[in-house]
Amino acid sequence: MQRRHFFALLGSLAATSAAEQALAKPPHLVEPVHRVANAASLAPTPPAHLSPLDDAIHRARRSLAECKTTIDDYTALLIKRERIGDTLGPHEYMTAKIRCRKIQDGRVVQPLSVYLSFVKPATVKGREVLYVEGQNNGNLIAHEGGFKGRFLPTVNLPPTGTLAMRGQRYPMTEIGLENLLVKLIERGEQAKQLPDVQAELRSGVKVNDRPCMLLTVTQPTKRPELLFYQAKVYMDEELNVPIRYVAYDWPKPNQQKLDVIEEYNYLNLKLNVGLTDADFDPNNSSYNFY
Repeated sequence: MQRRHFFALLGSLAATSAAEQALAKPPHLVEPVHRVANAASLAPTPPAHLSPLDDAIHRARRSLAECKTTIDDYTALLIKRERIGDTLGPHEYMTAKIRCRKIQDGRVVQPLSVYLSFVKPATVKGREVLYVEGQNNGNLIAHEGGFKGRFLPTVNLPPTGTLAMRGQRYPMTEIGLENLLVKLIERGEQAKQLPDVQAELRSGVKVNDRPCMLLTVTQPTKRPELLFYQAKVYMDEELNVPIRYVAYDWPKPNQQKLDVIEEYNYLNLKLNVGLTDADFDPNNSSYNFY
């Protein structure tokens, strides 16, 4: 992905504690579906003494294993902010319903299913997007919100096509907690190979009043294969899943505040709420696709 592989993950020791609390009063997966299925090996029991980065990777592996066995679906207020080219977009708020991909005996028994309803800003308010793996010829279903939505019809789009990707860093197929965890593990393992990587693990940091374990990873030396200077990952200490991820670009000389590359938040997360096929049916009378 210039599309850099995200849901996306690791980013600011230079950020202030106030910035870490910014979502307590908000003004935010996305990972390849098929890779998640191959990354579900159970986490080994960690050694007694681990570096902060190794500890975080073990936690992520354990969380991924638990997600695959104990989480069927969830709802959340998804808040994202992404830099496309040189432009950092606004925070976009959307209510999300996600049903997890489940595999038994080598076949998909529950496809990844996603419904998003955009709440703000006004330019996207009312937009709805729906995707169910293996249905609709692999296309997502979407209609615009805002002023444009009054005149444009509901459309079927390839998730990785030009229209669906406009203003997005990642396709809709790369969304969800499992995908985020996969990428956290991959990027953590990559960071471990760097001689100058810095990592800090701190408990008791709150996001939207949820106590979290905060992992901060800094990669001081800019290299072609690296995607961020610093990343912050917030793991909900009760739910044992990541609920916030922010990545920052390498600072310019004398730059004080780091530039955000991408930011994703899962607030008001509720697990195993019992979502049904109707929640992912474009003809649902609660939706406005048709």
